[in-house]
Amino acid sequence: MATAEEYQELNPAEEEVVHWLKMRWSFGGRIVAAVASLAAGVQAADSFAFRDSDTGFLFQQYNAAYKIGVTIAYRVALPSQTNSTYPVVIQIAAPIDVGWAGLAWGGSMINNPLMACWANGASAVISSRYTVGHSQPPVYNGAQYEFIKAGTYTNRTHWKVTAKCTGCTSYTGASNRAVVLNANGNNRFAFAYSGTKPSNPASNTTNFPVHEVTNYWNHDFAAAKNPDFSALLVKNGLKGDSD
Repeated sequence: MATAEEYQELNPAEEEVVHWLKMRWSFGGRIVAAVASLAAGVQAADSFAFRDSDTGFLFQQYNAAYKIGVTIAYRVALPSQTNSTYPVVIQIAAPIDVGWAGLAWGGSMINNPLMACWANGASAVISSRYTVGHSQPPVYNGAQYEFIKAGTYTNRTHWKVTAKCTGCTSYTGASNRAVVLNANGNNRFAFAYSGTKPSNPASNTTNFPVHEVTNYWNHDFAAAKNPDFSALLVKNGLKGDSD
């Protein structure tokens, strides 16, 4: 045990230094805690800007790797002004060896709208699905897709599909919870890939094989806003939406 003689009183200058060190340590600790909190609550987007020359839309794009060095492009565009049921334009571009590509709008196979698409002749097919279990997803009528012809085709190397979706950004999730995707931030997406085509590629209700690859990312919706969204819909042969 220390004796009284081992404790010495600090002079005023020494006390000031100790006080300054304590304050600096406390302030630094608060900064570290704040940064850690922000990092835990906000994740950076994985998508980037892409202007599509076929349709004119400015998309946010994510390249989903299904093989080493080979990717499927997932692109989203939305209006500058949104409500709880806002539409989006979705575009998927894939190499010709992709049998089918899928998108989970809520980042999971279950309890959110699913979009499966594949090449068919000189065009492409979209199938809207939804499932509550890990099985072949049944057809889902809660999300409606309207093709944009200029951005939907198949050639020798790639296939591409573009559509306006109503019902993809708002839906009923698990436990009947109402879900609306964040139009002003990032949304977690998931993709699926198979190298095998569906059994009847001309039909959007056909069965398709189990995916071989899946992954997840954060898609930036705030940067995907198009001030001329409605005009671009009209230009591409669809009814315009009020921005």
